[in-house]
Amino acid sequence: MLQVQPDAVVDVVLEGGVIAYPTEAVFGLGCDPDNDTAIQKLLAVKQRPWQKGLILVASNFDQLTPYIDESQLTSAQLQFAFSKWPGPFTFVMPIKPTVSKLLCGEFASIAVRVSAHPVVRALCDALQKPLVSTSANLAGEDPVVLAEHILSDFEGKIDALVMGSLGEQRQPSTIIDARTGQIIRNGN
Repeated sequence: MLQVQPDAVVDVVLEGGVIAYPTEAVFGLGCDPDNDTAIQKLLAVKQRPWQKGLILVASNFDQLTPYIDESQLTSAQLQFAFSKWPGPFTFVMPIKPTVSKLLCGEFASIAVRVSAHPVVRALCDALQKPLVSTSANLAGEDPVVLAEHILSDFEGKIDALVMGSLGEQRQPSTIIDARTGQIIRNGN
């Protein structure tokens, strides 16, 4: 498994690789959201059913617009999301019809976050698109918070570990339904 800086992993991701990287609270597993083969590989590594859907992280809102249907959101709903970003808030937003079912699962929506974490932002800026994000753990197990555990738990299963420190947040992000304002998961 490669251990690299964010700018050195672009080719790995664009060629269908699955990577681990630090986020605000835990290590994440990610891949190219436009590559169904990569998404299937990530789901297999994590042992996560596709029906649950995944999160996209981005360095700015514009990176998310190819995936979400802004026409189904009011300007007030969007402004509320913008008031929380960048930061540890994930919003569930309606999807465009072209979004892969592997990303959105059984839903007509997808969870999206504009991250404040410098490694996540550097990855998305280098890729010029969002990154699939799910916690680095097998389904049902605790998320990984130490790089050594990525190396031991995922050796031979993922293609690279992006070096960097976790953020100072110790809870997963708060998840909010962008249309209703309902808190789905309170993480802070």
